[in-house]
Amino acid sequence: MSVVLQALVPVFALIMLGHVLRRLDFPGGDFWPRAERFTYYVLFPAMLVFKLGQARLPPSAYADTALLIVSMLVAMSLALFLVQLAWKWRGPVFSSVYQGAIRFNSYVGLAAGGMLLGDDGLSLTAIAVAIMVPLLNLLCILMFSLVSSQGRVSLAGVLKTIASNPLILGSVLGVVWGYFEIGFHPLLAGTLAPLSNLALPMGLMAVGAGLELSALRGSTSAFVVSSVLKLVALPLMAAGLAWALGLEGLLVQVVVLLAALPTATSAYILARQLGGDAPLMAGIISGQTLLAMISIPLMLALLW
Repeated sequence: MSVVLQALVPVFALIMLGHVLRRLDFPGGDFWPRAERFTYYVLFPAMLVFKLGQARLPPSAYADTALLIVSMLVAMSLALFLVQLAWKWRGPVFSSVYQGAIRFNSYVGLAAGGMLLGDDGLSLTAIAVAIMVPLLNLLCILMFSLVSSQGRVSLAGVLKTIASNPLILGSVLGVVWGYFEIGFHPLLAGTLAPLSNLALPMGLMAVGAGLELSALRGSTSAFVVSSVLKLVALPLMAAGLAWALGLEGLLVQVVVLLAALPTATSAYILARQLGGDAPLMAGIISGQTLLAMISIPLMLALLW
């Protein structure tokens, strides 16, 4: 437990630092939205290429990771639709509950994976992220098409968004780079290394800067159910499926960590664009990020 806390305290300290700095309007202007954009399109892809390009993971790691992730996402989707049968939320409310219970914050996941599990853990986390992101986008779009009142969602637009996602592109390029053992020229390594080192702290502070604690006012049962499913039920489900599939070791640690993360900040954008309950989504994002400071260490201590 102490090892987990020592690794996670800096993660959440950086998140809170970003939140405090934004509240103080430092350094001012529209710095934080621009910083998040820079992190998303430049720093994280550079880090993924650099770290995965140096990784030497066995081919079986990719298949096992995909199997466990697909099983986990399908199982949680089925559980969520069973929950909806009981609660009977309106479509926009259920869409936010669904996103809150199944999506994850990749910035926090990559930072925590690297700090807790080292370079091998970071590489496997990046591979898991590259698998989960397109699957989650497809599942969420399918869900919106079923419950949204705004009509059918364009599958072509979804696929285009997934194909241009910089985290996926960086992961794929890094995997190919590492698989063929291309290596990095000292000049290229000298450029990518500092960008890679900057990615995680900048990404975590951007997460904190995006928190809207005022959105927690008037939290409803939807927030509670979504948070319990995401922060408690999903990591338990991931660990149980790993045991049932006979998987163990670093892969299970990575997937359980990702399952225990708070939901993605990008879920708010999707809720706003596709007719979801955006205020509820903002509350779920902020509330889960705060609750995760307590739940993640507890879940990892229990399941690792």
